[in-house]
Amino acid sequence: MPAPLPVEAAARAARTAPADVPPPLGAHPVEGGVEFCVHAGHADAVTLCLFDEQGRERHLAMDEHSHGAWSLRVEGVGPGQRYGYRVDGPWDPAAGHRHNPAKLLLDPYARAVDGTVDWRPEVFGHRVDESFAGDGLTRDDRDSAAYVPRSVVVDPTFDWGDDRPPQHSWRHTVIYETHVVGLTMLLPDVPEHLRGTYAGVAHPVTIEHLRRLGVTTVELLPVHSFTSEPAVVQRGLENYWGYNSLGFFAPHAGHAAARDPQGVVAEFKGMVKLLHAAGIEVLLDVVYNHTAEQSAAGGATLSWRGLDNRTYYWLDEQGVDVDVTGCGNTVAPQHTVPVRLVLDSLRYWVQEMHVDGFRFDLAVALARGKDGAFDPDHPLLVALRTDPVLSRVKLVAEPWDLGPDGWRTGQFPPPFAEWNDTFRDTVRTFWLPDVAGTLDGRPGHGVRELATRIAGSADRFGSAHRGPLASVNFVTAHDGFTLSDLTAYDRKHNEANGEGNRDGSNDNRSWNHGVEGPADEETETLRRRSRRNLLATLALSSGVPMLLGGDELGRTQGGNNNPYCQNNEISWYDWGLAPWQHDLIDTTSALLRLRREHRVLRQRHFFPGDPIDGDERAALHWHAIDGELMTAQRWDSPETRTLQAVFDGADVGDDRLLMVLHGSTDGGEVVLPRQPGVRRWRLLWDSAWEHPGEVTDREAAPGEAYPVVGANFLLFQGV
Repeated sequence: MPAPLPVEAAARAARTAPADVPPPLGAHPVEGGVEFCVHAGHADAVTLCLFDEQGRERHLAMDEHSHGAWSLRVEGVGPGQRYGYRVDGPWDPAAGHRHNPAKLLLDPYARAVDGTVDWRPEVFGHRVDESFAGDGLTRDDRDSAAYVPRSVVVDPTFDWGDDRPPQHSWRHTVIYETHVVGLTMLLPDVPEHLRGTYAGVAHPVTIEHLRRLGVTTVELLPVHSFTSEPAVVQRGLENYWGYNSLGFFAPHAGHAAARDPQGVVAEFKGMVKLLHAAGIEVLLDVVYNHTAEQSAAGGATLSWRGLDNRTYYWLDEQGVDVDVTGCGNTVAPQHTVPVRLVLDSLRYWVQEMHVDGFRFDLAVALARGKDGAFDPDHPLLVALRTDPVLSRVKLVAEPWDLGPDGWRTGQFPPPFAEWNDTFRDTVRTFWLPDVAGTLDGRPGHGVRELATRIAGSADRFGSAHRGPLASVNFVTAHDGFTLSDLTAYDRKHNEANGEGNRDGSNDNRSWNHGVEGPADEETETLRRRSRRNLLATLALSSGVPMLLGGDELGRTQGGNNNPYCQNNEISWYDWGLAPWQHDLIDTTSALLRLRREHRVLRQRHFFPGDPIDGDERAALHWHAIDGELMTAQRWDSPETRTLQAVFDGADVGDDRLLMVLHGSTDGGEVVLPRQPGVRRWRLLWDSAWEHPGEVTDREAAPGEAYPVVGANFLLFQGV
């Protein structure tokens, strides 16, 4: 290891707090300078490294420390200052200690990050070869400073004007999941220098599209500063999705049009301000379950590992990472320091960046106790539910991880909402049989299961004072096929990812309609109807709908169901739209408008009665293809492929609505059910329509046979 640089003891100044009360973690401008504070609970020494405009480094010893926090006030520096840390202490991998002062470390609380990771052996705390392979035990004493990014001091001031959070109730919420880059990278009406950026998301053209659809809330794939995995870089690719966090406070600089770190922060704030002015909320997909450092035996030393590996990460008795995320490490949910980090980060994004809520990636990993089991009363979840700031924003859990008993859909406590993967699987399986007219024996295929999902998934969310609005319904998400690919591919086509097509899910519940990939017009016509069936079920079911961005455009990824490393045309939205794509946009807008106009579709509470006993339900009635109430025999029969649901909105001042879900690929007739007070059933929407409202005056009497085409969703209003 090279000789340490001299420490400028004269730069140490009076602290802003007594030695036994550490200042706030991070780097905070104060009068005349900056207060720096970082947690390194097992360190012997911590050095603050300041960089000038030429990149020259000077070292300042941080002698003041208590409760594991090391602090120093430095006069004469301010916003824009680049900095990092070097930490000395025990190197004892078996005990979980991996201190290495040769490695420059990012501040976990940095508000901005300048630069990227240059993947070389020097960025690893242990000795590796040129392919980054090593035993994980031998310390590497080469300096990493030339190959890692810098933390940046930020001026927190910003002119928010009269910014107010839209605060849409869950009942009125429609979520649009999108990637900052992909949304506008090819959008021609956005200026070229703003495409693929925070500013592009907030451009009037983008906002107008979201408002036209009826979206209330955008959910952005990770915007925390992130880096690519070394294995991805070695394949000549880059991490696109962002589930590889490098900092939990800094917006990712690669998503900004601004080039300076202060400008990146301001651009993100400006995006939020403009979306709010348009009545659109901003949710962030946040990844607190793991970091970009991967496993200690194979990953780099960039921040947390060098500061306090034993505290920040969940380790076993041999100092080996416990991995329930599939990414090499798990942020320790049992230790107060990382729990505080998560809470401080969340509050920062709400209070300083004005975001409206969060979707927690692999949320089960955040709520595992000391015994490793999921605990719905985990201290972090209790804190989120009771915090005066965080308990008042939208909280959405991805209710699974890759650890033992990791699937926990429906088991998070209120006020959490949850991604409902059961809805996804059931709806796909009903509308997209593997072979035309059959369901290949797959679970969840029956109309009993479908009815439960349409009614709000009471079997998942009917306890602990939860209701249907706890269910975030989705048919597609970033992880998996797009809506178009779901109807055009039976198999994943991930060859471009460079992993031998082994990555990505094999359980897609998709149907290519007889042809893999692009097809003739007859097949494409059937596919378009299937997409409309899926969209209608999503938009009109009880719960909170989440639309995957680009599905309204008919976006394809060429059958790639895991394009996490494809920052290119595979992932970007193609805005060169054919007539049928304009029709699909109008269809999506029309379906969401129907949802807004009919309160009975946005129930806060479950309908009374048992979900499968049509004759016992006061406000929701289930009928068979012949118009009669469903019987137990029909509910349980795999041959039942048609379901009619009457939503009675009388108690909420709404109409009676009739949904007809005809899942068979063969056409035929359904007998429209009789309902007290209904003289006619007026057709509001038909999935056979390429464009909404093609036929506006079609009516039928209760008890009358009505024609349906193969795979058909119809919505009627009782008059």
